[in-house]
Amino acid sequence: MPMRTNKKTSKMINNNQAIIYCRVSTEKETQQTSIERQKSELEKIAEDYGLEVVHVIEEKASGYEIDREGILKLLDLIKEDKAQSVLVQDDTRLGRGHAKMAILHQLRKDNITIYTIQDEGELRLSEADSMVLDIVSIVEEYQRKLHNLKIKRGMRAAVERGYRPQDNLSGERIGGRDKKEVPIEDIVRLRERKLTFHDIAATLRGFGYDVSKATVHRRYREYEEAKLNEDLNS
Repeated sequence: MPMRTNKKTSKMINNNQAIIYCRVSTEKETQQTSIERQKSELEKIAEDYGLEVVHVIEEKASGYEIDREGILKLLDLIKEDKAQSVLVQDDTRLGRGHAKMAILHQLRKDNITIYTIQDEGELRLSEADSMVLDIVSIVEEYQRKLHNLKIKRGMRAAVERGYRPQDNLSGERIGGRDKKEVPIEDIVRLRERKLTFHDIAATLRGFGYDVSKATVHRRYREYEEAKLNEDLNS
């Protein structure tokens, strides 16, 4: 597909590392020609925009599948901050149906610029796709707000019952990566102050522990059983 020259092609950008992603849906020999054509035309776009191609990913897989080695490698490279742009023939090369929307949403969250052969530059989403992505972003934001509100509710309930996390919480590090161990001492103390397992889990999550209501309940029951066995054996 011949490229038309436009004014944007002379534009240079600061963060110019890019990944070329080429995909065909079958293993047929004729599709290899399509892969080579995609790669060649995308290299031309990279040159026009002053992009440095740091990786080229070629894949033969259905776009409806999300579990694709190539697309997962693409997302890993982006997570490692190896590139700020992705070059594809068109958005259907990234995926089709729900898979496409999920990948576009992730790239949008990572502030990745998508260039396509079809658009001869930056991807121009259809009105329908833009609407779907906006809705998904709004829902995700409200889910995050609800999660934070649950944490605040649990912590507030604990404080109202006289719990002082700054004095009692056994873990020294607040924030950062999730703590792997569940602090049973704090679960017991919070339970003694009549907090529900839901509120205990929310409180501990506020201090960086990746813990669910079910886990809190299970650990507390294990503690009670161990204490009962200890009393019986004493």
